[in-house]
Amino acid sequence: MSDLLSIGASGVRAYQTALNTVSENIANTGTAGYTRRTTTLGQVTSVGSGINASVATGSNGVTVIGISRSADTFRSLAVRNAGTDLAKTETSAAWLGRIETSLTDNKLSNRLTSFYTSAQTLSADPTSIPARSVMLEAATTAAASFTATGQALDTAAADLDASTRQAAQTLNSLGTALAKVNDGIARSQKGSSNAAQLADQRDQLLEQMSTLSDINSNFDDLGRVTVRLGGSGGPVFVAGNDAGNLSYFKNDEGAVAFALQRNGTTDAVTPSGGALAGFAEGAQRIAAARDTLNAVATDFTKQVNDIQAQGRNLDAQSGAPLFKTGNSPTSITVVLTDPRGIAAAGVTGGVRDSSNLTALLATRTSTGTEQRLTNMITSNAAALEQRKLVGDAQGAIRDGAVTARAASSGVDLDSEAVDLLRFQQAYQASSRVIQTARDILQTILEIR
Repeated sequence: MSDLLSIGASGVRAYQTALNTVSENIANTGTAGYTRRTTTLGQVTSVGSGINASVATGSNGVTVIGISRSADTFRSLAVRNAGTDLAKTETSAAWLGRIETSLTDNKLSNRLTSFYTSAQTLSADPTSIPARSVMLEAATTAAASFTATGQALDTAAADLDASTRQAAQTLNSLGTALAKVNDGIARSQKGSSNAAQLADQRDQLLEQMSTLSDINSNFDDLGRVTVRLGGSGGPVFVAGNDAGNLSYFKNDEGAVAFALQRNGTTDAVTPSGGALAGFAEGAQRIAAARDTLNAVATDFTKQVNDIQAQGRNLDAQSGAPLFKTGNSPTSITVVLTDPRGIAAAGVTGGVRDSSNLTALLATRTSTGTEQRLTNMITSNAAALEQRKLVGDAQGAIRDGAVTARAASSGVDLDSEAVDLLRFQQAYQASSRVIQTARDILQTILEIR
C-alpha cells in the first residue's frame, strides 16, 4: 500500500514540475532571450534481492531527471555573427551621414562659387564700388562657411569620441555581468530551473556584446563562457568570474585605439566587427575629411592673399591680405574692410584693369578648389550609399538567423498546449492513484 502511495506522490511531484515548466514557456512566449525549456522525466525502478539483486523488478514511480533548454549553439552563433557585421555597418553609415551633414549644411561649395562669381562680375567693371562690396560680402560669407564646416566636423569628432567611450563602458558593464553569471552557473545545480535561467542570461549578454565588438566564445562543461575581444586571436575579456576593462584612445591624427586591462596586464584590441569597429572607421573618415577641408582652406586663403599682394587696388596701392586664418586652417575671417582695397588691377594696369582678377579666376580652375570639395562630398555620399546597401543585406541575414533560432529554440504555443494537456492528465492520474490508495487503506481499516 505504501508503494502505491509513493508511486502516486512521485507522479504528482514530477508532473507538477513539468506543468510549471510548460507554464513558464507559455508565459515567456515572445520574450527576448528566452529559450524553451523541457522537463526530462525518468522512471524509478525497484531492485530485486538475492540472486536477482541486479535486476529491476518493477516501476516505483516517476522522477524529474532535470530541466533542459532547447538551445541551438550554432544558430545562436549565427545570430551573434550577423549582429556583429550589421552593427559595424550601421555605425559606420551613421557617421558617414554625419560627415555628409557637416559638409553640406553650411553650403560651403555654393559660397565659394558665389565668391568666384562676384570676382567675375567685378572684372567687367573694376571701378564699381557696389560690385566690390558684393565681392567683399561674398568673401565674408565664404569665410564663415569654412569656419562653420570645420566646427561641424570638430563637433562630429567630439560626439564620436563620447559615443565610443560610452560603448566601451557598456561593453565593460556587460563583461562584469557575464562574470557574475558565470559564477552563478558554477554554483547552480546542473539541470535546474535556475541553471536554465542563468544560461539564458549568459546567451543574451553574449548577443549584446557581439553588437559592440567581434567576440570569440568558448564554453566549459559547466556552461561558463570565456570571451575574447577582437576574434579568436584577441585578448581574454571574461574568464570565469573575472572580467577586464576596455579603454578608448585617439591621437591627434584621429587614429583610434582600444586597450584591455585585465589581471595587471594591458593588451591592444583591434575590433574588426561590431559598433566599436564602426566607430573606428567613422573616426578615420572624419579625420580624413578634416584634413581635406584644412588643405582646401589653406590653399584658398593663400592663393587669394598672394594674388591680392601682387596686384593694385583702386588707389593704385599694393593689395592687402583679404583673409586671416586663426588657430585652425578653417578659422577664417575677412580682414579687408574697404571695398576699394580689392586689388583688381595688375602692377602696371590702370583703374580699369582687371588682370589681377583674371589671375584669381585662373586659380579657380588650376587648383580646383570647388572641385576638391565636390569630390570629397561625392566620395562620402557614395561610401554612405554603399554602406546602406550592405546594411540592408546584413539586416536580412540577421533577421533570417533570428528566425531560424526561434524555430529551434523558441516557444511554440501549439506544442505547449499539447504538453499542457498531457501533463495535466498525468497529474490527475497520479492524484487518482493516491486517492485510490487511500480508499483501499480506509476499506482495510474498516474491515478490521
